[in-house]
Amino acid sequence: MPAIRFVVVFLCAALCVDARSQSLPAGGGLDAARVVELRYGNASPGQANAGGAQDDAAREHVRDKAIPGALATLVFEDSGGKDQASVPVTFGQVFGVGALKRGERLQARLADGSTIPVQADIKARHPDGSVRHALVSLVLARLAPAKPVAVGLFGVAGASGAADADGKRSAETLLRKGFDARIEARFEGKTYSASVKPLLARSRTAPWLDGPVAQEWHASAPLTDADGRPHPHLAARFAVRWYPALDRARVDVTVENNWAFEPAPQNFTYDARITVGDAEVYSKPALEHYHHARWRKLSWWGDAPSVHVRHDTRQLIASMALPNYDQSVTVDETALARMHADWKGAKTEPMGTGQALRGMPTTGGRPDIGLLPGWAAMYLLGMDRRAHAVTMGTADLAGSWSMHYRDRRTDLPVSLLDYPYMTRVGTPSDARNPATGKSELFPACARPGACATPNQHDISHQPAFSYLPYLVTGDHYHLEELQFWAMYDVFASNPGYRENRKGLLKPEQVRGQAWALRTLGQAAYITPDAHPLKRHFLQILDDNLDWYNGTYTHNPRANALGIIVNGYALGYNEKRGIAPWQDDFFTSAAGHVAELGFGKARELLRWKAKFPVMRMIGDGTCWIHGAMYSMLVRDSDTASFYGTIGEAYRASIKPDMRALPCAGPEMAAALKLRTGEMTGYSSGHSGYPSNMQPALAYAADALGEPGRKAWQQFMARSVKPDYGAGPQFAIVPR
Repeated sequence: MPAIRFVVVFLCAALCVDARSQSLPAGGGLDAARVVELRYGNASPGQANAGGAQDDAAREHVRDKAIPGALATLVFEDSGGKDQASVPVTFGQVFGVGALKRGERLQARLADGSTIPVQADIKARHPDGSVRHALVSLVLARLAPAKPVAVGLFGVAGASGAADADGKRSAETLLRKGFDARIEARFEGKTYSASVKPLLARSRTAPWLDGPVAQEWHASAPLTDADGRPHPHLAARFAVRWYPALDRARVDVTVENNWAFEPAPQNFTYDARITVGDAEVYSKPALEHYHHARWRKLSWWGDAPSVHVRHDTRQLIASMALPNYDQSVTVDETALARMHADWKGAKTEPMGTGQALRGMPTTGGRPDIGLLPGWAAMYLLGMDRRAHAVTMGTADLAGSWSMHYRDRRTDLPVSLLDYPYMTRVGTPSDARNPATGKSELFPACARPGACATPNQHDISHQPAFSYLPYLVTGDHYHLEELQFWAMYDVFASNPGYRENRKGLLKPEQVRGQAWALRTLGQAAYITPDAHPLKRHFLQILDDNLDWYNGTYTHNPRANALGIIVNGYALGYNEKRGIAPWQDDFFTSAAGHVAELGFGKARELLRWKAKFPVMRMIGDGTCWIHGAMYSMLVRDSDTASFYGTIGEAYRASIKPDMRALPCAGPEMAAALKLRTGEMTGYSSGHSGYPSNMQPALAYAADALGEPGRKAWQQFMARSVKPDYGAGPQFAIVPR
C-alpha cells in the first residue's frame, strides 16, 4: 500500500474552531465537547462507556434500575394500564465475545437478588464457544402500571440447555384444549384455507423454542380449496409460541405468495380472515397480495400480555453487534411523537411499507438510509415504546416488496449456492446452469400487468429492516426477512457479472455494494448456527471479502486514494469523478462487518479508512470541503488515478477557492457559510458530512493516530446537525 502522508490540522486561533467551545441547536443533538472528552480526553474507560443524556424520564428510570454485575439489565413495563399477573415474555439477547462463556448458563435475577426461572434457547455462538445470540423466556410474577420490573441476566457455572419439556406431549395438550389457528382467503368464488391444527397433530412442525417456560413450533402448508386442492402460489406459515404453565399461546400467521420457480407468478386479490380458536382476530376485504411478497399478523390464544421490554442499550452497543451509536444523542420528543402519530392507515396494513419509502430508488436524504434506519436508531437509543412500534411494524412490512423467493424443495429462502444462475435479469442463456443443463431464470409473470406493484425495491437504497428486530425479539419472521433481503442482494444482478454462485456485489452502485455488504454481513453473523443457510451466507460473504481484498487491499496496483472504483463508481464528470458520500457508505459498512468479527472485513476497512481520513487531514486539502458531493479522481476516463489526495483536491476545487486560507472567514464568505462550517449541508442529519461521520468513526478506530486526528478535526466543525430527529448517522469511535 502506498505510503500516506498526513498532516495534523490543529488550526491556529484565527482560523480554527475548537470542538470544545461549540454549542448545538436547542432541543438536543450531538454534544461535541462531551464526545471528544469521552473519547480523547481525561475520562476513564468506564466513564466513556456510561452513555450520556437520556431521551426521556423513562430511560433515566431504566438507567437507575441497572443491576450491578449483570451482563445486561432489562426493564419490563406495563403497556396496558392494568395490573397483570403471570406475564409471559420472550425476547432476543445478543452477547459480546466471551460474555456468556461456554459451560455457563443464564440466570435471571431481580433487583433484590432473588432469581426467577429463565429459559435460554441458544441460537448462535462466537468462535470461542461463548454465546452470541439466545432467545430468553421467563414469566414475571406481577407487572403493574408505573411499576417497571428490572431483571438482570447473569452467567453462572453450569450447563445451559432449554430442552426440558416434551414438545409432542405439550402440543397434544394444547390441541386438547381446543386450540387452532386458521387463515382463509376467498376469491374467484372459492375459499382457500390453511389450519395449524392438523400440522400440530401430525407433528409436521419444527421446534424454535424448546423448554419448560416456552415452546414454539413452526409449520407451513399451502392454502387449499374445499376439495383439498392446493393453490399453486398462496401458502401459510404458522409460528405457535406456547407457555404451558399459563395456558396461553402467541400465534404468528404469515401468508406468502413467494414460490421461486412456480410458473405464472401474479398478484392475487382476496378477502382475508384469520381466526384463533373461535375468535376472528383479523379480516381485510379485497386485500391485494403482490407477487413474491408476504404479510404477517400476531395475536394471542388466551389473555394477551401488555408488556414493553426496554433492552440495555449500552450492552447492545458494547456487544459489537450494533454500531457505536452515540448515547449522548437526545432523541427529539417532537419528532418521535410526530412519527408515532403518523403510524396509521394503509401504510401500516398488509402490502403497506410503514416508515420506508415505497419507491426505494427515489434519491435524496431520508431516514431509510444508514447502517440502521433513522426510526430504528431512535428506538435503539431511547427504547421508547412508540419507536418500538414503528420499528417492529416497519420490519413486519418488509415483506411487502416483491423480492421474496422461497425454494419449494428446501422450504427456505432460495439460495445462490443451490441455484448459482438464478436471476430476474438477463436472458435464458445467462441463467442456464451448465452442470444441470437447466435454466434458473425465475418465471415471467402470468401476463402483462399481473405483477404490477407500487412497492419498488432496489439495492442502492435498501433499509436495514429486520436485523435489529431479530436481535431483540428472536422472531423467526424477522430472521427470514433478513435472509430474503440478503439473498436478493446477491441474485439481483446478471449471473455472469456477479460470478454466479459467488454472488459478488461488484456490479452494483457503490452505495448498493455498501448496503448489500451490510445486510449480507448481518445475515452471516446472526443466522443460527444450526440453520441450513448459515454456511451459505458465510461462504458468499467470504467470497465478496476475498474479491474486495484481492482487488484493493492486497493489490499493489490498486489506487492510492482508498476509493471503490468498480461498478458504477465513476459515474460523475465524464467518468472522471466519484461520489465520496457513497464511498463513505461503503467504508461504514466494511467497518460494521469488521466489528461483527469478520477478519477479512477488518483488512478491507484498514485500506478503505484512509480515504475519509485524508479528506480531513491530508496534505494539500482543506477539510471544509471534505464531504463534497463529487470529487475528481483522474484527468480523463482512461487516465490513471491520482496518487495523492492533494491532486484530487486541486482538480475538484476551483483555483480561487483553493487560494483562500483553509476554514477562514474569507472561505466561509465565498461559500456563504459560517466560519468553520463544512460544505454539503452540515446542519442536516442526513447531509454529506453526516454521511461521512460513520466512515470517520470506523477510521478512527482502524487507523490509530491518523484516524484520531481526522476525527478530532471533524469534530472541530462549527455547524453540526441536531441528530435528535434522525440519529442514523450518529456513530462515533469506540
